[in-house]
Amino acid sequence: MSTWKRSLDAAGVRKPELRGDYDAQRKLVARFRRAPYLAARLLLPRPVLPHVVAATAMMHHGDNLLDSGPRARRASAWASWEQEVRKALGAGVSDDPLIRTLLHTVEAYPRLREVVEAYLSTATAELEFAGFADEADYQAYVDAYSLPGFILIASLLGPEDDDGRFRAGCRTFVEGSQRLDFVNDLAEDVPQGRLGIPVETLERFSVTVEDLAEGRESPEVRELVTYEIEAARRSLRAARALPALADGPGGVLVDAVIEIELLTADAALARGARLLRGSASPPPARTLRALLGARRKARGGHRPRR
Repeated sequence: MSTWKRSLDAAGVRKPELRGDYDAQRKLVARFRRAPYLAARLLLPRPVLPHVVAATAMMHHGDNLLDSGPRARRASAWASWEQEVRKALGAGVSDDPLIRTLLHTVEAYPRLREVVEAYLSTATAELEFAGFADEADYQAYVDAYSLPGFILIASLLGPEDDDGRFRAGCRTFVEGSQRLDFVNDLAEDVPQGRLGIPVETLERFSVTVEDLAEGRESPEVRELVTYEIEAARRSLRAARALPALADGPGGVLVDAVIEIELLTADAALARGARLLRGSASPPPARTLRALLGARRKARGGHRPRR
């Protein structure tokens, strides 16, 4: 029997149709979030893995609805999805495979219901996204969209009764991770008219949107990219306190994810202004070492470093 099938058994996913629903989400998550999925599969206890997969699939589906296509179509698609999820949460049943996995996961982790409802209430911040005038706009976006999306997953790994410290640590991590995503994805985002670096910051470094759109690898662009990546790294390093606040083995996964993000930041910094031609990825060998080191910690019962 495969590790995944054992995980479904351990998570109480017994019905054949529901197992198929979870498996469909697993394949999706493994395809678009390969490194985090591998980390979860290596590091999470079997009873937790399917639920993390379901929450990740929920976040990914929401991202796709809010990001893809003309605004009117995105708004309509999101409104229909939000209504369908809320109706299912109330009735406890759904015809949608993804929502069925979500319902089972909410049953296993009742605290997730409130998290899902909060995410649904604020996720339209992504629909309204049109760039940031200043740093305050970026921080508001993190609070309204990035953090609630991440908490969908993190709530399954954190303490059942959070005194606020775990959520604050998640916020620190997400602030750095989202900033890194925006600068690392410049080559993809700028042609779509989607720029995650505040106008105020562009002006500070005397860089224009046209400079970025035309791929000008000027000293000013290099300085801008370096500034954004270093800001992201500071938050990610500060988030190293987060794993110790997680619940049991979940902290080892959080620790690994932070280290992979820092490896990505290193790769992006080395690429510099060439990010205008394509994003950077963490070196596979170093990523594998980070995962294997985390796996040894998990098996040895070591607490993640503070």
